[in-house]
Amino acid sequence: MTTAAISTTSTGRIHRPSVDAFLIPVLMAAPAMLTLAVWVYYPLLETAWLSFFEWNMMPGATKTFVGFENYERLLSLPEMPKATLNTIYYTLGLLPMTVALPLAVALLSQNLQGPWRNVYRAAIFLPMIMAPVVIAVIWRWLLNAEYGLINVILNSLGFGKVQFLNNPDTALWTILFMTGWKLVGFSTLVFAAAITQIDKSMTEAARMDGASEWRVAIDIVIPLISPSVLFIAMLTVLHGAQWSFAYINVLTKGGPLLATTNLFYLLYEYGFANFAVGWSAAAGMVLFLGFGAIAILCGRVLQRHAFHQG
Repeated sequence: MTTAAISTTSTGRIHRPSVDAFLIPVLMAAPAMLTLAVWVYYPLLETAWLSFFEWNMMPGATKTFVGFENYERLLSLPEMPKATLNTIYYTLGLLPMTVALPLAVALLSQNLQGPWRNVYRAAIFLPMIMAPVVIAVIWRWLLNAEYGLINVILNSLGFGKVQFLNNPDTALWTILFMTGWKLVGFSTLVFAAAITQIDKSMTEAARMDGASEWRVAIDIVIPLISPSVLFIAMLTVLHGAQWSFAYINVLTKGGPLLATTNLFYLLYEYGFANFAVGWSAAAGMVLFLGFGAIAILCGRVLQRHAFHQG
């Protein structure tokens, strides 16, 4: 027993911490733990259980135990390789728009003053507060091959009309751009807040020594906000493909020719379009295990390579 847990009084009696010292923290954490248990852990266990059954959710339908058959069928589906590859594209393709571009915007606008600061804030944060479905509808109008504003401009410039959402070569990148366009504001907000926390004496000292703004940004600012940069990168890797779901569902339904589908859309399609609950649950567990392993790896990278001021 450690001296921190048990102490001895002047009379030689052993003094133990009161029950309140253990009970109060437990009671304070209980609401959060109960919420996690009800909305996260119980559905996760239920999904794992359903992945071993064949069930269509229809009234009166019975659950048939099939063991690992759902996983075997899922991994042998012809659309699985394409969906997996697209998931990787969505995950890595969003990094420039959630990390590189917002970081550049935050660095360039940190000293912006006057009315232009309000214009910048409105332009950069407006997509962030809009619902994904609304954004999808707006972009569908803008990209329409016949009367969309973007195609009208391209046609007037002599480039011709582009089938952004109907061409397998451009559909995925169009969905990717829409997803990233909405996320630029959030990442910029995080990076701008991190920059304001930097000790100004460090950057001023570097400027007095003759360092250019570029060197100050590369050698001081970016290393000091590296925890925020790595955090946003980790969120993008873990949730990038999931963030694109609304745009896929509203605009392309996974097409054309499976060009825009990903694993999250297949999970939804099996469960709520085809009522193959077992397949959907199996897909959910595969995603959980795969991205869980990636989350552990990202956590270690964040712990090792993030540079903290002081």
